[in-house]
Amino acid sequence: MARTGKPVRRVAIALAALAALAACTSGSGENSQNGQINERGGDTAGSTPPPNPGPVQLPPRNAPFDYQIGGAYPPPAGVRIVARDRAADPAPGLYNICYVNAFQAQPDAQDDWPADLLLRDKTGNVVMDGDWDEALLDIGTPAKRKRIAARINEWVDDCAAKGYDAVEPDNYDGYTRSRGLLTADDAMSFIKLLSAHAHARGLAVAQKNTVELAGFKSRTGLDFAVAEECGAYDECGAYAEAFDDRVVVIEYTDRGLEKARSGFRERLSIVRRDVDVSTPDDAGYVRE
Repeated sequence: MARTGKPVRRVAIALAALAALAACTSGSGENSQNGQINERGGDTAGSTPPPNPGPVQLPPRNAPFDYQIGGAYPPPAGVRIVARDRAADPAPGLYNICYVNAFQAQPDAQDDWPADLLLRDKTGNVVMDGDWDEALLDIGTPAKRKRIAARINEWVDDCAAKGYDAVEPDNYDGYTRSRGLLTADDAMSFIKLLSAHAHARGLAVAQKNTVELAGFKSRTGLDFAVAEECGAYDECGAYAEAFDDRVVVIEYTDRGLEKARSGFRERLSIVRRDVDVSTPDDAGYVRE
Protein backbone atom coordinates (compact mmCIF):
# COMPACT_ATOMS: atom_id res chain seq x y z
CA MET A 1 0.00 0.00 0.00
CA ALA A 2 1.40 3.37 -0.96
CA ARG A 3 2.12 5.79 1.83
CA THR A 4 1.36 9.47 1.66
CA GLY A 5 4.24 11.86 2.13
CA LYS A 6 4.85 13.70 5.36
CA PRO A 7 6.50 17.04 5.99
CA VAL A 8 9.61 16.69 8.11
CA ARG A 9 9.08 17.05 11.86
CA ARG A 10 11.10 19.66 13.64
CA VAL A 11 13.24 18.55 16.54
CA ALA A 12 15.69 20.46 18.72
CA ILE A 13 18.77 18.41 19.66
CA ALA A 14 20.88 19.68 22.54
CA LEU A 15 24.59 20.19 21.93
CA ALA A 16 25.36 17.89 24.83
CA ALA A 17 23.37 15.09 23.23
CA LEU A 18 25.23 15.51 19.97
CA ALA A 19 28.53 15.44 21.80
CA ALA A 20 27.52 12.18 23.42
CA LEU A 21 26.64 10.73 20.04
CA ALA A 22 29.97 11.79 18.65
CA ALA A 23 31.70 10.01 21.50
CA CYS A 24 29.74 6.85 20.75
CA THR A 25 30.81 6.92 17.13
CA SER A 26 34.48 7.73 17.64
CA GLY A 27 36.75 4.98 16.46
CA SER A 28 34.02 3.11 14.58
CA GLY A 29 35.63 3.94 11.25
CA GLU A 30 33.21 1.73 9.37
CA ASN A 31 33.06 2.22 5.62
CA SER A 32 29.75 0.65 4.73
CA GLN A 33 30.36 1.33 1.08
CA ASN A 34 33.47 -0.86 0.99
CA GLY A 35 34.88 1.23 -1.83
CA GLN A 36 32.24 -0.16 -4.17
CA ILE A 37 30.10 2.86 -4.89
CA ASN A 38 29.69 4.51 -8.27
CA GLU A 39 27.30 7.02 -9.78
CA ARG A 40 24.46 5.67 -11.85
CA GLY A 41 21.90 7.33 -14.07
CA GLY A 42 21.08 4.67 -16.65
CA ASP A 43 19.46 1.25 -16.89
CA THR A 44 18.00 -0.58 -13.93
CA ALA A 45 18.92 -4.09 -12.90
CA GLY A 46 17.01 -7.18 -13.94
CA SER A 47 13.93 -8.58 -12.21
CA THR A 48 16.00 -10.73 -9.84
CA PRO A 49 19.21 -9.77 -8.06
CA PRO A 50 22.36 -11.57 -9.21
CA PRO A 51 23.96 -14.09 -6.83
CA ASN A 52 26.77 -11.58 -6.29
CA PRO A 53 25.34 -8.07 -6.68
CA GLY A 54 27.57 -5.53 -8.36
CA PRO A 55 28.81 -2.27 -6.84
CA VAL A 56 26.26 -0.09 -5.09
CA GLN A 57 25.19 2.70 -7.44
CA LEU A 58 24.65 6.21 -6.10
CA PRO A 59 22.05 8.56 -7.57
CA PRO A 60 23.34 11.19 -9.99
CA ARG A 61 23.78 14.66 -8.57
CA ASN A 62 21.47 17.53 -9.55
CA ALA A 63 19.29 15.29 -11.74
CA PRO A 64 15.56 15.88 -12.38
CA PHE A 65 13.57 13.97 -9.76
CA ASP A 66 10.01 12.83 -9.11
CA TYR A 67 8.58 11.64 -5.80
CA GLN A 68 5.85 9.07 -6.48
CA ILE A 69 5.35 7.26 -3.16
CA GLY A 70 1.63 8.07 -3.24
CA GLY A 71 1.15 6.17 -6.52
CA ALA A 72 3.22 5.32 -9.57
CA TYR A 73 2.70 7.00 -12.94
CA PRO A 74 4.83 7.57 -16.07
CA PRO A 75 7.64 9.94 -15.06
CA PRO A 76 7.59 13.38 -16.71
CA ALA A 77 10.01 13.94 -19.57
CA GLY A 78 13.58 14.49 -18.47
CA VAL A 79 13.24 12.85 -15.05
CA ARG A 80 16.23 10.67 -14.13
CA ILE A 81 15.46 9.75 -10.50
CA VAL A 82 12.15 8.34 -9.21
CA ALA A 83 11.11 7.27 -5.71
CA ARG A 84 8.19 4.82 -5.44
CA ASP A 85 6.55 2.71 -2.76
CA ARG A 86 7.94 -0.81 -2.41
CA ALA A 87 4.65 -2.26 -3.72
CA ALA A 88 5.21 -0.56 -7.10
CA ASP A 89 7.56 -1.57 -9.90
CA PRO A 90 10.54 0.65 -10.73
CA ALA A 91 10.48 2.99 -13.73
CA PRO A 92 12.46 1.47 -16.63
CA GLY A 93 15.74 3.17 -17.48
CA LEU A 94 15.82 5.52 -14.48
CA TYR A 95 17.50 5.56 -11.08
CA ASN A 96 14.83 4.08 -8.79
CA ILE A 97 14.49 4.52 -5.02
CA CYS A 98 12.30 2.05 -3.11
CA TYR A 99 10.29 3.54 -0.24
CA VAL A 100 10.00 1.37 2.90
CA ASN A 101 8.35 2.37 6.18
CA ALA A 102 11.07 0.93 8.40
CA PHE A 103 10.63 2.44 11.87
CA GLN A 104 6.84 2.48 12.22
CA ALA A 105 3.93 0.21 11.31
CA GLN A 106 1.53 1.23 8.58
CA PRO A 107 -1.95 1.92 10.04
CA ASP A 108 -3.38 -1.16 8.34
CA ALA A 109 -0.41 -3.38 9.29
CA GLN A 110 -0.04 -2.83 13.03
CA ASP A 111 -1.67 -6.16 13.84
CA ASP A 112 0.78 -7.95 11.55
CA TRP A 113 3.62 -7.20 13.94
CA PRO A 114 4.32 -9.30 17.07
CA ALA A 115 2.93 -7.42 20.05
CA ASP A 116 6.29 -7.21 21.78
CA LEU A 117 7.87 -5.43 18.80
CA LEU A 118 5.53 -2.45 19.13
CA LEU A 119 6.90 0.28 21.37
CA ARG A 120 4.88 0.57 24.58
CA ASP A 121 4.82 3.10 27.39
CA LYS A 122 5.01 2.21 31.08
CA THR A 123 1.25 1.54 31.15
CA GLY A 124 1.50 -0.92 28.26
CA ASN A 125 -0.11 1.29 25.64
CA VAL A 126 1.38 1.34 22.15
CA VAL A 127 3.24 4.58 21.42
CA MET A 128 1.78 6.18 18.31
CA ASP A 129 2.85 8.72 15.74
CA GLY A 130 -0.30 10.79 16.10
CA ASP A 131 0.11 12.66 12.84
CA TRP A 132 -0.03 9.47 10.77
CA ASP A 133 -1.72 7.00 13.15
CA GLU A 134 1.27 4.68 13.06
CA ALA A 135 2.65 2.55 15.88
CA LEU A 136 6.36 2.99 16.57
CA LEU A 137 8.45 -0.16 16.39
CA ASP A 138 10.52 -0.99 19.46
CA ILE A 139 14.14 -0.74 18.35
CA GLY A 140 15.34 -0.17 21.90
CA THR A 141 17.34 -3.39 22.36
CA PRO A 142 19.78 -5.30 20.13
CA ALA A 143 17.55 -8.39 20.16
CA LYS A 144 14.45 -6.49 19.05
CA ARG A 145 16.39 -4.52 16.44
CA LYS A 146 17.58 -7.79 14.96
CA ARG A 147 14.06 -9.22 14.78
CA ILE A 148 12.57 -6.08 13.25
CA ALA A 149 15.43 -5.77 10.78
CA ALA A 150 14.87 -9.37 9.63
CA ARG A 151 11.34 -8.43 8.58
CA ILE A 152 12.24 -5.10 6.99
CA ASN A 153 15.08 -6.78 5.12
CA GLU A 154 12.59 -9.10 3.44
CA TRP A 155 11.05 -5.97 1.94
CA VAL A 156 14.50 -4.74 0.96
CA ASP A 157 15.07 -8.06 -0.80
CA ASP A 158 11.85 -7.49 -2.74
CA CYS A 159 13.08 -4.04 -3.77
CA ALA A 160 16.31 -5.59 -5.06
CA ALA A 161 14.45 -8.35 -6.88
CA LYS A 162 12.27 -5.81 -8.67
CA GLY A 163 15.33 -3.94 -9.92
CA TYR A 164 15.46 -0.91 -7.65
CA ASP A 165 18.78 0.89 -7.23
CA ALA A 166 18.29 2.19 -3.69
CA VAL A 167 16.06 1.98 -0.64
CA GLU A 168 14.54 4.81 1.41
CA PRO A 169 13.83 3.66 5.00
CA ASP A 170 11.31 6.15 6.36
CA ASN A 171 10.82 7.44 9.91
CA TYR A 172 14.47 7.41 10.91
CA ASP A 173 13.43 10.31 13.15
CA GLY A 174 10.79 8.21 14.93
CA TYR A 175 12.79 8.27 18.14
CA THR A 176 11.89 11.95 18.48
CA ARG A 177 8.24 10.88 18.82
CA SER A 178 8.91 8.05 21.28
CA ARG A 179 8.33 10.07 24.47
CA GLY A 180 11.95 9.50 25.41
CA LEU A 181 11.72 5.71 25.20
CA LEU A 182 14.04 5.51 22.19
CA THR A 183 17.25 7.38 21.46
CA ALA A 184 19.20 8.57 18.46
CA ASP A 185 21.70 5.84 19.22
CA ASP A 186 18.92 3.25 18.91
CA ALA A 187 17.94 4.68 15.53
CA MET A 188 21.50 4.66 14.23
CA SER A 189 22.15 1.14 15.47
CA PHE A 190 19.02 -0.08 13.72
CA ILE A 191 19.58 1.65 10.42
CA LYS A 192 23.14 0.32 10.37
CA LEU A 193 21.63 -3.19 10.21
CA LEU A 194 19.41 -2.18 7.30
CA SER A 195 22.28 -0.48 5.47
CA ALA A 196 24.54 -3.50 5.69
CA HIS A 197 21.83 -5.80 4.34
CA ALA A 198 20.87 -3.43 1.52
CA HIS A 199 24.49 -2.99 0.46
CA ALA A 200 24.85 -6.77 0.33
CA ARG A 201 21.91 -6.76 -2.10
CA GLY A 202 23.52 -4.08 -4.26
CA LEU A 203 21.28 -1.24 -3.06
CA ALA A 204 22.26 2.23 -1.92
CA VAL A 205 20.55 3.50 1.24
CA ALA A 206 19.04 6.94 1.78
CA GLN A 207 18.92 8.91 4.99
CA LYS A 208 15.33 10.13 5.24
CA ASN A 209 15.17 13.54 6.91
CA THR A 210 16.70 13.61 10.45
CA VAL A 211 19.22 16.31 9.65
CA GLU A 212 20.68 16.19 13.17
CA LEU A 213 22.15 12.74 12.39
CA ALA A 214 23.50 13.54 8.92
CA GLY A 215 27.03 13.85 10.24
CA PHE A 216 27.09 10.25 11.44
CA LYS A 217 26.94 8.51 8.07
CA SER A 218 30.30 6.79 8.62
CA ARG A 219 28.63 4.91 11.44
CA THR A 220 25.27 4.28 9.81
CA GLY A 221 26.41 3.40 6.30
CA LEU A 222 23.93 5.79 4.66
CA ASP A 223 24.82 6.88 1.13
CA PHE A 224 22.63 9.85 0.16
CA ALA A 225 19.70 11.84 1.54
CA VAL A 226 15.99 12.16 0.83
CA ALA A 227 15.08 15.47 2.47
CA GLU A 228 11.56 16.81 2.87
CA GLU A 229 11.31 20.59 3.16
CA CYS A 230 14.99 21.25 3.69
CA GLY A 231 14.53 24.50 1.79
CA ALA A 232 11.63 25.59 3.97
CA TYR A 233 13.66 24.91 7.12
CA ASP A 234 17.10 26.00 5.89
CA GLU A 235 18.56 22.51 6.17
CA CYS A 236 19.62 21.78 2.58
CA GLY A 237 23.18 22.92 3.21
CA ALA A 238 23.67 20.45 6.04
CA TYR A 239 22.49 17.56 3.88
CA ALA A 240 24.57 18.74 0.92
CA GLU A 241 27.71 18.89 3.02
CA ALA A 242 27.16 15.50 4.65
CA PHE A 243 26.29 13.68 1.42
CA ASP A 244 28.46 15.51 -1.11
CA ASP A 245 25.44 17.00 -2.91
CA ARG A 246 23.79 13.60 -3.40
CA VAL A 247 20.48 14.84 -2.04
CA VAL A 248 16.96 14.59 -3.42
CA VAL A 249 14.67 17.29 -2.06
CA ILE A 250 10.88 17.39 -1.79
CA GLU A 251 9.24 20.73 -1.03
CA TYR A 252 5.52 21.05 -0.34
CA THR A 253 5.12 24.84 -0.63
CA ASP A 254 6.01 27.43 -3.21
CA ARG A 255 8.10 29.28 -0.62
CA GLY A 256 10.03 26.14 0.25
CA LEU A 257 10.69 25.45 -3.42
CA GLU A 258 11.89 29.02 -3.95
CA LYS A 259 14.30 28.80 -1.02
CA ALA A 260 15.68 25.41 -2.07
CA ARG A 261 16.23 26.59 -5.63
CA SER A 262 17.79 29.88 -4.61
CA GLY A 263 20.68 28.17 -2.89
CA PHE A 264 20.90 24.73 -4.46
CA ARG A 265 19.36 24.78 -7.95
CA GLU A 266 22.67 23.76 -9.55
CA ARG A 267 23.64 21.22 -6.88
CA LEU A 268 20.69 19.14 -5.62
CA SER A 269 17.72 17.29 -7.14
CA ILE A 270 14.67 19.35 -6.17
CA VAL A 271 10.95 18.84 -6.79
CA ARG A 272 7.76 20.49 -5.52
CA ARG A 273 4.98 18.00 -4.76
CA ASP A 274 1.59 18.15 -3.10
CA VAL A 275 1.69 16.91 0.49
CA ASP A 276 -0.36 13.81 -0.38
CA VAL A 277 2.09 12.94 -3.17
CA SER A 278 -0.87 12.22 -5.42
CA THR A 279 -1.01 11.07 -9.03
CA PRO A 280 -1.75 13.27 -12.07
CA ASP A 281 -5.38 12.14 -12.27
CA ASP A 282 -6.04 13.55 -8.80
CA ALA A 283 -7.39 17.10 -8.49
CA GLY A 284 -4.78 17.95 -5.86
CA TYR A 285 -1.78 16.84 -7.90
CA VAL A 286 1.14 19.27 -7.94
CA ARG A 287 4.57 18.77 -9.44
CA GLU A 288 7.07 21.47 -10.31
